[in-house]
Amino acid sequence: MIAIRGATTINADTVEEITTNTKLLLQNIISENKLDIKHIIAIFFTCTRDIKAAYPAKAARELGITQASLMCMQEMYVEGSLEKCIRLSLLYDKSLEQGTARHIYLNDAVNLRPDLLQN
Repeated sequence: MIAIRGATTINADTVEEITTNTKLLLQNIISENKLDIKHIIAIFFTCTRDIKAAYPAKAARELGITQASLMCMQEMYVEGSLEKCIRLSLLYDKSLEQGTARHIYLNDAVNLRPDLLQN
C-alpha cells in the first residue's frame, strides 16, 4: 500500500470551485500514477477553515470513487498559512514503492511542497 499526497487551491468558496478543482486534482493523481480506482482504499481530505460550501469527497464520488472510504476534515489553522486550500492523502492498495508515487500540487498549493514536485 502507498500513500499519495496532493493539494490545490480554489479562487472562491463555491460548490463549483470546490468540485472542479478537487476533480482536477484527483484526475491528475490518478493519471500521473496510473491508478485503477478500484484499488483506492481511502482518501482523507482536509480543507482550510474558509472552505464551507461543499465537501470535496462529493467530487471523488462523481468521478466513480464510490467503494473507498472518503473523509473530509478541517485543516489545522496556522496563522499566515495558505488560504482556500484542499489537501488530500490517498491510500492505494497495490504493491508500488512509496518512492515512485507522484504527488500532485496545483494552483497556489505548488508552494506547499516544492520538494515533492517532479519535472
